[in-house]
Amino acid sequence: MARKYSRSASKDVKGAMHKRKRGTLKSGRSGKKVKSRKQAIAIGLSEARRKGKKVPPKKGSAKKSSSRKSSSSKSRSKKSK
Repeated sequence: MARKYSRSASKDVKGAMHKRKRGTLKSGRSGKKVKSRKQAIAIGLSEARRKGKKVPPKKGSAKKSSSRKSSSSKSRSKKSK
């Protein structure tokens, strides 16, 4: 069975975890220190995605965008009637 995550993507996550342990890992826009283990993993995976490594797409992003489109089209159809 093929790997879901490439070995180099695993190294990015490992690096993010080490930065978190040292207290030097910062979140994106706010620049606050990351304390959560889950958040550190998410940052490592997003960095790997940005570099173009083999990482599955986010689960939540596809669902959110499709549900927004369907709900907005429903509200428009009600307004036009």
